Amino acid sequence: MKKGILLMALVAAFNFTSCKDDASNKVKAENVEDAAVRDAQDVVYPEISFEKTEHDFGTIAQGTNVEHTFTFTNTGKAPLVITNASSSCGCTVPTWTKEPIAPGETGEMLVKFNGSGQNQVTKTVTITANTESGKEQLKIKAFVEPKETQS
Repeated sequence: MKKGILLMALVAAFNFTSCKDDASNKVKAENVEDAAVRDAQDVVYPEISFEKTEHDFGTIAQGTNVEHTFTFTNTGKAPLVITNASSSCGCTVPTWTKEPIAPGETGEMLVKFNGSGQNQVTKTVTITANTESGKEQLKIKAFVEPKETQS
């Protein structure tokens, strides 16, 4: 039994010491040069620039539907693709330009608010796009006057 364990330990030690080939000798120089060139290239992203990122509807009556169109420009060097836009609640619905927006071109995001809530209301629209940060935000706000209750 001791001889068997000793033999297995000897075989394991031989295997570990015989595999000491220097891995750096196996790397091809041309692959290193190709990787260096590839990594040196700048990654270009589109940039979304809004004319304004917040809109105040002012004072509105409760239940009044209002909407605002946010205009944006792709100021980056790659086509801009908006994959999603979601609001902080169901009372706010965004719709946007679905086609890719080329650098220098403009697009629109229409945000509709149904006037729910009371008093000062602020809603956020989160935009998911292929920009460097991946997320952009717009805000709408309004002072919603409650409907008069009859006593």
